[in-house]
Order: sequence, then C-alpha cells, then structure tokens
Amino acid sequence: MNNTLHILNGDSTLNGFERTGIDGDVMVWREVLSEGPLLEKINSAAFWKERAAWINQTFKEPADDYQQKVVEPLARLSENYQDINLWFEFDLHCQVNMLGVMMLLSQHTDLTERNIYLICPDSFPNKPDFRGMGELTGDELEYLYDNIRVQLSEYDFELATEAWDIYIAKDTAALDQWLATERFWGNLHSLKHAFEAHLKRLQTNAEGRNYIEQKLLDIYNGGVKDRPSIHQAFWKAEPVYGMGDAELNIYLDKLNIA
Repeated sequence: MNNTLHILNGDSTLNGFERTGIDGDVMVWREVLSEGPLLEKINSAAFWKERAAWINQTFKEPADDYQQKVVEPLARLSENYQDINLWFEFDLHCQVNMLGVMMLLSQHTDLTERNIYLICPDSFPNKPDFRGMGELTGDELEYLYDNIRVQLSEYDFELATEAWDIYIAKDTAALDQWLATERFWGNLHSLKHAFEAHLKRLQTNAEGRNYIEQKLLDIYNGGVKDRPSIHQAFWKAEPVYGMGDAELNIYLDKLNIA
C-alpha cells in the first residue's frame, strides 16, 4: 500500500489530478454535507443511514450507489496511511465537507501518528474568476501542492471540532456569537468567510425567506427564467456557497420557480 492518501473534493478535481505526477492513493469525497440532516457522531452507522435516506429522497440516488460511492470508500480512512492530503476549496459546500472529513479522521485514528495536510485554494494566479480545482490542469494542481499545502495542527482540529458542533446545532444566535469572537483561524483560513455565508442562510427576512431563497427569487424576478441560467447567475453572484445545480434546485423547488 502507498503511504500517502489524497482525499479529493469531487470527481471534477479527480480529472485533473490523474494528470499530475503526484504519488499516492486517491479517495473522492462525494457527499454534500452542507445540505440535509446531520448528526454529531459522523462515524456512526446512524449518521450514514440518515444521509443515504435523504440523498435518495432528494436526488433520487439509489441506495446501492450511495453505499458504493460514499460509504465504502470511508474504509480508507482506517488504513495505515502516513500522510493524508485534504483537497478542499474555499466555499461553504467544500468547507463543511472538509470539516466532516476532519471529524472522521479525528475519530478514526491517533492524529499524532499521521501527517494531515490541507490544500485549500481561494484563488489561482492569472485566474481572476477562479471557480475551483475542477477547472485546473494537472500542472496547476501540482503548483498548488508545491506552494500552498500546509500541515494541519492539533489546534486546527480543535477549531474544526468547534465549527462542526456549531454547524450541527443550526443555532443562529450561537453561530453569530461564535463568528464575532476573536480567534486565531489557524490553517483553516476560508472557514470564517464560509460560515458567515452560512449565517446569512440561517437568517430569514420578513417574508420568511433565507438569503439564498431571496437571491434566487431576485434573479428570477429580474428576468432570468430558466433554471440553467438561474444556476449560472447565482453561481456568478455567490461563489462562496459553492452550490451545484442539484443543490440549488432544492431551493428552486421550494420557491416553485421555473
């Protein structure tokens, strides 16, 4: 077995990663923990059973597919890798998935016996409209690996545990207070901005809509009527959420739009 494991944030990143010269085994994270129900104990069977049921109901994903694509690869986290590299981006979708992986790692293993690294780009040279690692070539992913990879510390994992607990709680006041508290953000440099976006998502306006729902409605009322165009307009305006088409459709369905 290889001594190194790379946990990638999605299949789009895998396409470029396969064109790099970076050694190691690969696991693709295919969950969307920023949406749907979450339990505190991510390493429990109940957590994954509830996630599978929600994914099946929401995205019509067969239970067997979820087991094969999401649950079975988790066994890799228990294997004896010396180095683990987490490839996750700046947006809320990726940051919550990153926290989930960090929680799994902290519950699966003695962290003092492993080196865990994070590659988390929020920009890329000469790409003013950087959207994520899925648009990068193998050479560009190697550039990230060589230049922005950082080793996560015990403090980073303590901070991640705090963030996970506060995220699970869905308590607007507690999240607002947590964000307002002066703290060192360690190597999790994108976490605060992503959680500020999440806070806006928890809050509702006088009409009972949260920030994402209101933004989508504004786009629709502004003359953008079909879903692919609404997806594009939202993504351009709010890249911090990192939401895919299927996730945005959850909100559009609720709004009965398009």
